[in-house]
Amino acid sequence: MYNRGEEVRPISNEFDVVVLGGGPGGYAAALYGASAGLSVCVVEKEKVGGTCLHRGCVPAKEYLETASVYRTVLEASEFGISSPSPTYDFSVAQSRKQKVVDQLWRGLSGLMKGRGIAIVEASGRYEGNGMVSLSDGNTVHGESIILATGSVPRTFPGFEPDGRYVMTSDEFLALNELPQSVAVVGGGAIGCEFASMLCDMGAEVTIIEALPSILAGCDEDIADVVKRSFRKRGITIHTGTSVTAHQPDGDYTKLLFGDGQELRVNAIIVSVGRRPNTDAMLGSDASVELDARGFVKVDPYMRTSEQGVYAIGDIVNTAQLAHVGFAEAIVAIKTILGEYAVPVEYSSVPWCIYTNPEVAFAGLTENQARNMGYDILVKKDQFGGNSRARILGETQGMVKIVAERLSNGKAGKILGVHMVGPWVTEQLGQGYLAVNWEATPEEIGQFIQPHPTLSESFGETVLALTGRGLHIG
Repeated sequence: MYNRGEEVRPISNEFDVVVLGGGPGGYAAALYGASAGLSVCVVEKEKVGGTCLHRGCVPAKEYLETASVYRTVLEASEFGISSPSPTYDFSVAQSRKQKVVDQLWRGLSGLMKGRGIAIVEASGRYEGNGMVSLSDGNTVHGESIILATGSVPRTFPGFEPDGRYVMTSDEFLALNELPQSVAVVGGGAIGCEFASMLCDMGAEVTIIEALPSILAGCDEDIADVVKRSFRKRGITIHTGTSVTAHQPDGDYTKLLFGDGQELRVNAIIVSVGRRPNTDAMLGSDASVELDARGFVKVDPYMRTSEQGVYAIGDIVNTAQLAHVGFAEAIVAIKTILGEYAVPVEYSSVPWCIYTNPEVAFAGLTENQARNMGYDILVKKDQFGGNSRARILGETQGMVKIVAERLSNGKAGKILGVHMVGPWVTEQLGQGYLAVNWEATPEEIGQFIQPHPTLSESFGETVLALTGRGLHIG
């Protein structure tokens, strides 16, 4: 009935924990639970790894890396390297993407098998009383159940994905050839990543966003840097605008939006968020409560309204990030074990957006801090003054830190760290720790930053907040 690691005992359909869904949250719960000695079964209708590995984070970032390499070759003459008329074959990028995904999937599958986790390759539905029914007619039972069925792309009437004119991330990431003119509907993180990649690969790109700004959840100064970069590179941005219809015509489709505006493109990518995949998750005897939008209601320890049943990942109304799913999985397993568990602090989770330039942040934006009543101090360090950024030839961007202002005028705890520029997704770690430890600039300023590095900009900004900066005031 299922693929079983050798260490699972007894050989039956009874487990300590049954996890419904094998995406990041689900497989993290299985790995963490198995490492604690629990017998665990994962029910997954496709391949373990979920959307993130197979149709989301990993494939998208592989394509973004392809765009980065292409951009580097195009600009190689600045370093005295001749690379006349470089071209790309996107089908090769697609093959490389699949190779990366398959290697990671095989590694994950082997890791789960090595920890004795049973993997059921079937669709599952939670029926209540610890019972999960399977599409092959069998059932499995768990003393505890973890629901982790993930999410699917949101769509809206008139723009249902057809794989030719209209696509979501699922269809786009399966392409072997890139469209040359694209309208991206939605200017959030995923939409902006697609727009950035397509532009760097030579496509004509238009972003249409209903909200007043793209990257609406980012600090305004950070989002402004991305907007300026996009416009300089030829990306057209329409904000405060909605699409109304599209009319296919051969290789093109005419997109209607705004107040009678029209745009002729090869493809439309709909990127307006993801909805919880809970439609067929529950049977009639399950007493797990959903909210009006289909999210599972949970408490801070990921417990649902039914005793012994937990929910994690994209099906709960929290940040739809793989690493948040990992964290929620640990909280759920610790709670099942009766161990001390620290609930996820959602207001300060790390965010990374892999556009060109990259964006990374944790904690409160400047506006959020002010709206919450904080008296604040703000300092910024532009990457234009950073030696490593100059060496790389990527000087666009900044580090911005928001700190509480104490009654004596000095900087107190760091409330938010916001970055935009080269490789900031790899630099956020120390900023995330500073925010979550409620550290002060005086404390963080004691740490030495190696030179020359991009991470110096964080250290410079922290020192400036102490009132005694080196290169910035």
